[in-house]
Amino acid sequence: MKKKAKIPDENAPQNEEQSSHAQLIIANRELAFQNQERENRAAELLIANKELAFQNSEKEKRAAELIIANKELAFQNKEKEKRAAELLVANAELTFQNEEKEKRAAELIIANKELVFQNSEKEKRANELLIANKELESFTFISSHDLQEPLRKIQAFSDRILAEEFETLSQKGKHYFERIQISAKHMQTLINDLLAYSRTTETERKFENVDLDTIMYEVMEALQEEILEKKATIEVIRLGIIQVIPFQFRQLLQNLITNALKFSNPEIPPHIVIKTSFLHYDPLNPEKFPLSVDCCHLTIADNGIGFKPEYQERIFDIFQRLHEKQQYKGTGIGLAIVKKIVQNHNGIITAQGEPGKGATFNIYLPITQVQSKEVM
Repeated sequence: MKKKAKIPDENAPQNEEQSSHAQLIIANRELAFQNQERENRAAELLIANKELAFQNSEKEKRAAELIIANKELAFQNKEKEKRAAELLVANAELTFQNEEKEKRAAELIIANKELVFQNSEKEKRANELLIANKELESFTFISSHDLQEPLRKIQAFSDRILAEEFETLSQKGKHYFERIQISAKHMQTLINDLLAYSRTTETERKFENVDLDTIMYEVMEALQEEILEKKATIEVIRLGIIQVIPFQFRQLLQNLITNALKFSNPEIPPHIVIKTSFLHYDPLNPEKFPLSVDCCHLTIADNGIGFKPEYQERIFDIFQRLHEKQQYKGTGIGLAIVKKIVQNHNGIITAQGEPGKGATFNIYLPITQVQSKEVM
């Protein structure tokens, strides 16, 4: 195929100029497009930078929150460790307490067995006491009848010998006769004391509101000869009115004053002080009160020969004598009767003494008594 010869174009320069202009337009358009793209990229980059700044701010917040969370976690871990240590201590304490409870339970079992044994023993003692009371009743009957009758005969025939035959006796016979009279009198006193003791063991309890000053006056009248003989001073601080069994309380005061006169210091006139006070029970301080109710506190104190502190319980035992009978006459029943009367009045009695410094008897009686009939 033949090529056609290129025909020179008269308008060729013009076409090149047009072509350059077109290219320039295209380049401008391209440049404008690229500038627009750059602006778009710049805008996108600005948005991306803002987003990045926001994300960095969020990361910083998360980092700060994470630091706080880590601190909180560290604190919680420490608290957990403390709780774990406390739990260990609590478990150890619980283990110890359980061991103590087991020990207490074992001790309680032993104590219950001991209590059962003691209750059994108390029942035995109660039965023995019941038998003893019946025997005492029998003895009382014998004392008041069978023993009294031969004793009265001994005393009657002794009086006849004293009146009719005493002068014909030898000195030795007179001495023996005097010993017979003394022994008979002592036996009469012993029987009377035993009868008095038995009457305080079984009695109908009829409590009455009684003026103790009145009873005290009656007792002093009955003991007037002994008081004058000993040149004794009895100081009575107003006693007041309480509920008592009148004849028993008269016996109580008489026995205590007789005891004070008997065991007086030979070198010093007896001085006996009798007084009362009233104690109002405080349930918040029960250890300060001998009775768990309002009570009357009666005190009888003397300046006699006293007694050793170790005898303060034994002094109330029946037939108990702290001194030789050659020194001080008596049967050893007087204070036992006093204690029995106090028990009949639902009270307690204590004794305090010191050799050469006298003795003090403290009696605590409920202000309000319950009427009853019981065998003690």
